[in-house]
Amino acid sequence: MYRVIELYGDCEPWWFLDNWQEDIVDSWKFEDYYQALKNYKQKWLELNERFPSYKSRSDLMTAFWDPKEQEWCEECSEDVQLFHSIVLLEDGHKIPKSKLRPGYEKEKGSKKHRSCQYTLSAKQAPKNL
Repeated sequence: MYRVIELYGDCEPWWFLDNWQEDIVDSWKFEDYYQALKNYKQKWLELNERFPSYKSRSDLMTAFWDPKEQEWCEECSEDVQLFHSIVLLEDGHKIPKSKLRPGYEKEKGSKKHRSCQYTLSAKQAPKNL
């Protein structure tokens, strides 16, 4: 089974840090890879229209952001960038190498390097799963 997941949080999706599932804001399930890929592309285009910056990877994971959308982290005393991300997973895992899409590896904009070791506890996006 394939799943396209939309996330909102302070980490790019490819880190899969502990409790990354808490950042899920929406999810779609598919039996067919190409239907999942079509949904991923549609979500990618929608988010690309809304956000000025992104980093997209060939393993079908993309983080979108607006440099102005940051949240203060008390623990590390700095602003932390917030990301709107999408991922396409196969059976709950990264897609296999046979399904990588090299044409998707691209980026627009730049982001501040994250030095914070903490995750933000209060998410601003609603959970609707």
